[in-house]
Amino acid sequence: MKEESNINFWQKVAFLYGPFMKNSHKLYENICRRIKPDLNRDMDVLELACGSGQLSFALAQYVRHWEATDFSEKMIEEAKKKEHSSRLFFSVQDATALPYAPASFDVVVIANALHIMPYPEKALAEISRVLKPGGILYAPTFVQIEGKMPKFRMRMMEGIGFHTYHKWNAGELIAFVSEHGFTPMKHGILYEGLLPLCFLKARKERQ
Repeated sequence: MKEESNINFWQKVAFLYGPFMKNSHKLYENICRRIKPDLNRDMDVLELACGSGQLSFALAQYVRHWEATDFSEKMIEEAKKKEHSSRLFFSVQDATALPYAPASFDVVVIANALHIMPYPEKALAEISRVLKPGGILYAPTFVQIEGKMPKFRMRMMEGIGFHTYHKWNAGELIAFVSEHGFTPMKHGILYEGLLPLCFLKARKERQ
């Protein structure tokens, strides 16, 4: 039931998502600046919860192959309307049940999604499976801070159907990722959007 409610919301707002996210262009530019230096043309990258391509279009040109996925068919339809690099491919996928072989990707990016997934631990298990040993996970995620304004903004968003299943602060997010097979490498709080965002870079633990 949770999954059905979640996907129905994103299907409905897909055509508005791109225009709405233009208000957060500075935040996404900041995220791109932090990821771009680590990319190279020998890398295969998987992006989960890509939306309409806010990071996909900006970063795909710097790698060999960028597979951008979202569980919302409507989101992928919106992304495919735009011209894009031959290195960039869009597809509809469930982050908790991926079709890719083990150790297929050098990098996985999942932006602003773990906290709005009913079962993010399943997504992290799949990310670990498809990442190569020592592969990198980027998981920039909106987090909670104290104060009336952030709480008011969250209530407003939930009022229109946007549901947050996990209201982590930065420390709790980092701990959650650490508990599921990843070693945090870098993190920092960005304040350029509606809500504070924890930029988190982690490495898959070698087995």
